[in-house]
Amino acid sequence: MARDMDMNDAAPLGMLWLDQLEWRGADKPQGAAWQAEGSYGGDYDKAWIRTEGEPYTAASENARAELFWDHAVSPWWNLELGGRQDFGAGPARSWAALGLRGVAPQGVDVEATLYAGAASRTAARLKFEYALLFTQKLVLQPEMEMNLYGRADPARAIGAGVSDLEVGLRLRYELRREFAPYAGVVWARHFGATASDLEAAGANANELSVAVGLRAWF
Repeated sequence: MARDMDMNDAAPLGMLWLDQLEWRGADKPQGAAWQAEGSYGGDYDKAWIRTEGEPYTAASENARAELFWDHAVSPWWNLELGGRQDFGAGPARSWAALGLRGVAPQGVDVEATLYAGAASRTAARLKFEYALLFTQKLVLQPEMEMNLYGRADPARAIGAGVSDLEVGLRLRYELRREFAPYAGVVWARHFGATASDLEAAGANANELSVAVGLRAWF
């Protein structure tokens, strides 16, 4: 009986989140977009793997995968160390990564990550997310993500400085906590040389898309 009732709060657990699996419809590009992540570990240390991708031009996608070791530095904030691999349009790029992830006041989820790659490449990514509950099942989720680069990478249609800003607004209905279809809008804006390179490749630098998708976790 004592063995059966023993509880270990530090026992490792694994989870998988499919945060976004959606179809985006716009003038161009149109296509599938996704954000997913999984974790395994205890309360203080975890391994995280993340992947995301989106339409980049009418014929290709921009995608990345990240692997992190995650360590809790306070009840609300975690320090992350790992790497990132870029895929999709243009040559693949590899980055070392250092980040901070947690919950700011008012319940805003925050991710801030710095990257360093070959050929003196540097980058930064900021992401903010919030969940507004209308009812126990109906949830509105605003989201904003910004990417910055220390130098231009013409082979991947990336300019120096602020490269892109994406703002999303998705309304989901949780049939169960683990399963929720949603619909929303996504506004993406590219800047500077990034915008010029995308337009030369046949994509719009300023795009408003309708998104329909599914959110689930296991």
